[in-house]
Amino acid sequence: MKSKSLLSAAALGLAAALTLTSCASSNDDKAVDAEAITIGITQIAEHPSLDAIRESFKKAITDAGYVEGKTVIFDEQNAQGDQNVAATIAGGFVEKKVDMIVAIATPTAQAAVQATTDIPVVFSAVTDPIGAGIVESMEKPGGNVTGTSDQSPMDKQVDLILEAVPDTKTIGAVFSSGEINSATQIDQLEEAAKAKGITVKRAPASNGNEIATAASTLDDVDAIFVPNDNTVVSGIEAVLAFGESNKIPVFTSDADSVERGAVATYGVDYAKLGEQTGAMALSILDDGNNPGEMPVETITTVELIVNPEAAERMGLTLPESIVSRADQVL
Repeated sequence: MKSKSLLSAAALGLAAALTLTSCASSNDDKAVDAEAITIGITQIAEHPSLDAIRESFKKAITDAGYVEGKTVIFDEQNAQGDQNVAATIAGGFVEKKVDMIVAIATPTAQAAVQATTDIPVVFSAVTDPIGAGIVESMEKPGGNVTGTSDQSPMDKQVDLILEAVPDTKTIGAVFSSGEINSATQIDQLEEAAKAKGITVKRAPASNGNEIATAASTLDDVDAIFVPNDNTVVSGIEAVLAFGESNKIPVFTSDADSVERGAVATYGVDYAKLGEQTGAMALSILDDGNNPGEMPVETITTVELIVNPEAAERMGLTLPESIVSRADQVL
């Protein structure tokens, strides 16, 4: 009995040793490589379009052969709509000496380029990178920065509104007064609308708490438009509620906002924009390209996305001419 007990104990000891060895080997397999790169991802706010960019960007990197947690570390930060927090995040990335900063949206891109002239910065969803002071030109950005733009075709947006609401004389625009890219888009909207004999009534909001108040000033317009605006898109439900209550259709530049209840858009596919941003990052990481000499890229196609049920809630029946040719009917 004693002999069997000793053998049993020895066997258990050997099994435990093998288990520990196996666990150590498994942990070694998951250990971060000494040559692993760190990509700091800074996002101005949380909403579906920006989230889609982030996730599709990461997928583009891992699809290229990088292994998350082993050969690439994604340090993901969200500024929650606060420019000061965005600056702090960018400064933290510089202190950590990350290998690349990926800045999603204009405020975070501005913070990143102000924080470093050495670490490559690749931005995404920056509508007007020149006007925002991020690049010198679209063809040759200069310095350590390049990226992708989500510029919306305002002439097509105005034509879409006119086709849906033929008697439109005034378009109300809800946008953030603190985002340079939004002001640029509203300027472009006014130019496109003026060519059609339409006026634009501006309704600026300085922060998310003012969105509902801004929208409430538009009770005399024929349609409402929301540009690619991080602040307003994050809280677009307030604009949609106003549109439904007052039977004023709400259009947008943002495809995800149509799914959330806007009427229609010629929208950017933000997942594809994230993939495109990832490809640019890879050309810097793997091929050694200089970001300052890489032209800023824009998305080449937009999709017509419509939400007939949302239109009905806002007192509008979308014409069959729009619904029948839509790329997506929600």
